[in-house]
Amino acid sequence: MTLLQSITQSAADPVESRPDPSKVIAGDPVFTSWDVEDRDGIYAGIWQATPGVWKVFYDEWEYCRILAGHSILRGDDGSEKTVKSGDSFIIRPGFSGTWEVVETTVKDYVIKV
Repeated sequence: MTLLQSITQSAADPVESRPDPSKVIAGDPVFTSWDVEDRDGIYAGIWQATPGVWKVFYDEWEYCRILAGHSILRGDDGSEKTVKSGDSFIIRPGFSGTWEVVETTVKDYVIKV
């Protein structure tokens, strides 16, 4: 195991998935993940999503940095955050709402469960 790890798409094999169909509100979003780290309750990598809207609930901490694209996170509490390339933010446990990908979005992330 190396003690320094780059978070790049070439550092892991891509895995494609979709949100649970019962959570999709609009579109047919497709996720691609390059999961670079997965151990000791820490997950890190790169995630890409195509346009669509789906329900989300976070029971973990997540740090994100948008590398490309445009998304809107809307909380059930009425909050709204638009994120675009260069934006960094934290999603705290308990966030519930929707994630809308307006333009294919790519982010790097670190999750702590």
